[in-house]
Amino acid sequence: MLARIRSSRTLLDLLKLLAFQIGNEVSVNELATALGIDTKTVKRYLDLLEKSFVIVRLDGFSRNLREEVTIKAKYYFLDNGIRNSIISNFNRLDHRNDLGQLWEDFILIERLKFRTYCSMLAGMYFWRTYQQQGIDLIEEREGRLFAYECKWSKTKKVRTPAAWVKAYPEAVFQVITSENYQDFILP
Repeated sequence: MLARIRSSRTLLDLLKLLAFQIGNEVSVNELATALGIDTKTVKRYLDLLEKSFVIVRLDGFSRNLREEVTIKAKYYFLDNGIRNSIISNFNRLDHRNDLGQLWEDFILIERLKFRTYCSMLAGMYFWRTYQQQGIDLIEEREGRLFAYECKWSKTKKVRTPAAWVKAYPEAVFQVITSENYQDFILP
């Protein structure tokens, strides 16, 4: 697969685009247009980056395709240090404008490690409606849904999206902050 990479510069440019879109849905068509390559090549590069353990793909969760978005995916870096290196940003946390993105990436990846360590089988997704209501992380395990919103700020009030409550009233919802994250990612 590595032999099929025609331009390592294009691969680096793709990584930069992904680095600035952590926590956001990514359009393969937009990436292809920005890079000046076709969508098949973008998909092949994304697949290579996933198989090389550089990024992780999160698909949209839906049981109601009329209301919930599943077309796009989100990508997270397995190592925030690599992500910071790609965008050349090593500033202290109090001097960063991407703190929320770093936090969400950190929590998601550490949760993956936790689940692997504990042999916890679960599907991982994000959730969003066409009305722009969303949840950062959905785990489907043990026949139940668990929804998690990642927020660096402890003071920002977060409510469970009304559309989520209506569609999945039995689901558990929790906000993960710097005060309670250890219970979420440590065995």
